[in-house]
Amino acid sequence: MFSQNLQTILLVLQVLVAMSLIAFILIQHGKGADAGAAFGSGASSTVFGSQGSGNFLTRATAVLAFVFLTNSLLLAYVASQGVQQEQSIMQQETVSVIQQEQTESSTPEYVIPEIPGSDIPSIPE
Repeated sequence: MFSQNLQTILLVLQVLVAMSLIAFILIQHGKGADAGAAFGSGASSTVFGSQGSGNFLTRATAVLAFVFLTNSLLLAYVASQGVQQEQSIMQQETVSVIQQEQTESSTPEYVIPEIPGSDIPSIPE
């Protein structure tokens, strides 16, 4: 129960971080945008100051990328723990059949095999 709640929380966090990471990457300007600023395209009137938004956005993107990667690893770990704890129906059935065969093998019974298509049982020599 706890791992299911933890997995849900981590999944919601993963979606929020992914959307934030996409937004921060789209807000950043490319390397070629600096050439236009050199010819007076109004770089001093930006929202983040005359140096531009490179320093803040670059650091925020790096932090979000680290959180995204760490959260991905945690989600994989929690998912693998949930798979290891559960036992499938096929495995449960196999165990019960093996236990049943072991209890039946203590009292041997000899069965005469029948030949297909005939009503007379074959007799071993």
